[in-house]
Amino acid sequence: MDGLLIIDKPASMTSHDVVARVRRILKTKRVGHTGTLDPFATGVMVILVGQATRLAQFLDKDTKEYVATLRFGAETDTGDLTGSPRPGVDPKAVTIDEVDAALGQFLGEIDQIPPMYSAKKIDGKKLYESARKGIEIERKPSRVTIYSLGIINEAGNRDDARKSFDLRLRVSCSAGTYIRTLAEDIARSVGSAAHLTELRRTGAGKFSIDQAVTLEQLEAMPEPQDALLPIEMAIDHLAKFTLSEERVGKTRNGLSTRVFNAEFAGNEAIQMISESGQTVAIGFYNDAENVIQPKVVLV
Repeated sequence: MDGLLIIDKPASMTSHDVVARVRRILKTKRVGHTGTLDPFATGVMVILVGQATRLAQFLDKDTKEYVATLRFGAETDTGDLTGSPRPGVDPKAVTIDEVDAALGQFLGEIDQIPPMYSAKKIDGKKLYESARKGIEIERKPSRVTIYSLGIINEAGNRDDARKSFDLRLRVSCSAGTYIRTLAEDIARSVGSAAHLTELRRTGAGKFSIDQAVTLEQLEAMPEPQDALLPIEMAIDHLAKFTLSEERVGKTRNGLSTRVFNAEFAGNEAIQMISESGQTVAIGFYNDAENVIQPKVVLV
């Protein structure tokens, strides 16, 4: 059983919980995922099954898309609704127009300080492990890219006395972007404070929420493996090289193949396919020797 599964993750489950549930439903242990979602978040999780688990490093997973609901008026220590209010924060009342005018400064490449409540490792220890002990760790900024950012609508829950209102944003960004941090930074830029009350991932790389199934839908299927997408979808963005019939067996044995008139970049990942179009391996192009060395053999 090999392929990709796009799951619409529910709230209150960890990414590990989702993987464990899929293992039970599909009755297979070879299940992994390509990127975690916070327990309170929902939406697209790309699940890899069988031989697809070996292809995680090759997936085109740079662009992520989210719908985020920001509650202005208060920050929390986690940056979302699961945390405790951060003391000493006295935000001013702001308008939606002020927020909208500030969004432009966050487009393009920006620096973010990773939140303490995150799985990012420093000196081999996850930041959230220190955060739970009340320990603040110095973090270096990370460079991320915001491709698009815009207001969808006001989401209700307005409380003028508390300078509080909810605003729903659509974000397209590079992998590694912390939407909680983005929410805080947007609010601070207009003299306010905010935290996330909802976060829904609507896209990851080429995969969208329209392709997703819920865990309940998967469990109810007579043949849940029918929900699997072809393994080739994980790698069809890679350049292709067609092997002659006599090179297929040698590639499966790990031998490199010389290429002529190659237009590949040095160390570029290449999909090595048979004449019938079957993926045999993923290899890397060595421009010094003009060969493709198989890295992951699939068949």
